[in-house]
Amino acid sequence: MSAPDGGAPAGPPVGRPLTRAERAAERYTDGEWHRLHPATPLLRGGIVFIALFGFVLSNLRERLIGFFVGAPEYGGDPLDAIYNHGWEGWALLGVAVVLLLCFGAFYLSWRMHSFRITGDAVEVRSGILFRTQRKARLDRIQGINVVRPVLARIFGAAKLDVSVAGHDANVQLAYLGSSLADGLRADVLRLASGVRAAEAAEAEAAASGGAAAVAVSESDSGAPAGAPTAGGAPSRAAAVGDLVGRRVNEFLAPELDPNAAPPESVVKIPPLRLLGSLLLSGFTVFVLVVIAFLIWGASSGELWLLIVVLPGLIGSASFYINRFTKSLRYSIAGTPDGVRVGFGLLSTSNETLPPGRIHAVEVLQPLLWRPFGWWQIRIDTAGHSREKGAAGQPNTTMLPVGDAADVFRVLSLVLPGFATDEHRELIESGMTSAGRDAFVGSPRRAVWIRPFSWQRTGYRVVDDAILLRRGFVWRSLAIVPLARLQSLELQQGPLDAGLGLADARFHTVSGPVHPRLAAIDAPNGVRLFEEVSTRAVAAAAADRSHRWGQATNHTEKEH
Repeated sequence: MSAPDGGAPAGPPVGRPLTRAERAAERYTDGEWHRLHPATPLLRGGIVFIALFGFVLSNLRERLIGFFVGAPEYGGDPLDAIYNHGWEGWALLGVAVVLLLCFGAFYLSWRMHSFRITGDAVEVRSGILFRTQRKARLDRIQGINVVRPVLARIFGAAKLDVSVAGHDANVQLAYLGSSLADGLRADVLRLASGVRAAEAAEAEAAASGGAAAVAVSESDSGAPAGAPTAGGAPSRAAAVGDLVGRRVNEFLAPELDPNAAPPESVVKIPPLRLLGSLLLSGFTVFVLVVIAFLIWGASSGELWLLIVVLPGLIGSASFYINRFTKSLRYSIAGTPDGVRVGFGLLSTSNETLPPGRIHAVEVLQPLLWRPFGWWQIRIDTAGHSREKGAAGQPNTTMLPVGDAADVFRVLSLVLPGFATDEHRELIESGMTSAGRDAFVGSPRRAVWIRPFSWQRTGYRVVDDAILLRRGFVWRSLAIVPLARLQSLELQQGPLDAGLGLADARFHTVSGPVHPRLAAIDAPNGVRLFEEVSTRAVAAAAADRSHRWGQATNHTEKEH
């Protein structure tokens, strides 16, 4: 069987029909330098200028009111000095010069900010006085995130955040046209997967063999909005109406395009479950403790607690509202380019993780969620988007809350070679079993170190993955693809040595998942060390996920 993360989901076959957005974006992957969206200066720095202008107006509101309705003058105002000395013209000239300088700086910044996409990297260069250039290699791409803040959506713009392995190595294209961002994401992933190279090789072979050219399908190639028709150029009113219509459709459109993934692969979070998970969180316990303390203080006459604590309680309401709205329309789906995670109501975000970029997966269940059968899934990846995930959580939270069926569907997306029906019973056992099953558990003497969880603690090596089960109060099941394993550590302290126990730690990239297992039998730990070391080397040698498109098409041809 293939490595648990080496097998890609049904990958795009060589020569598959491209969408209109992908075809339009191909001209930006020609290796030449291109500029960003014209509204980029406004969206990046102009918002600060507008905020300062609003601040000045708010401080001059009394002056403006007095100018129109009349008000007593108190003097001592800088505007009085300008008026008394007759400097109105100079003041207006100074304001005009400042505005021109700001707009000139914005325009120059936009002119000096460009990007290019070659066959092996995405590059961005920027800066007026101090030039910077960032480069993201395609073979190190860990994910691509398309973020649409609410203001950028008004302008039809989006940010493209390319995550690569390495500290602070991300490259961000902010901002691009909304449809262009979607098309570039698909084209960059096709380049990284090796599909574009395979297409070029097949086209060259067909040309040398004298094959006839295949006509390109025009089924989805409709003319650009607002393009001239046979009846003549569209009117200005029609163009404006078309622009407004497209913006409205973008706001109302679902976060995930229904054509991007099979419906059976899409996992969504019902709003009531999302709300319940927020209310049954550790923050709610903290709020309840604070409320109880506040009631006790008020009943005992300590009224100063109201002044100290009450503003914080009011702010907690905005915390819940913010997290709830940011997690609406959450969806996880398997696309030809990888697993896509999207969310957001006003500001939206959707990130695509190519196959083979998951280094560790953890399925965990907080205590308060157990009666409802809810679980959460977190992952470790070598690169992280600069943008926060749903509900302000790290973007390593793959599934904020879901039931057991959702867990298995998500695992089948992130570990397609492992999370199959064949291993379903094993995964369910790792999630809920109390022990004494197919997992290699801890001996009875481990009760001195793990009095509650020693029966549940255990591991199982299956194919090219290792499963680590632990936790009695907070259940956890960690799955580590051996092809992604970096090192293995077997540790034994004085107490462990006296009891004949050992701790095993599996090192992957930095992230929220910490694959480790304590209080296992020492001889079993030695055998585990030897078995995992051998299998990890073989799995890494057989892994082809860095060019998942070529591997998928090669497998299809073999069959």
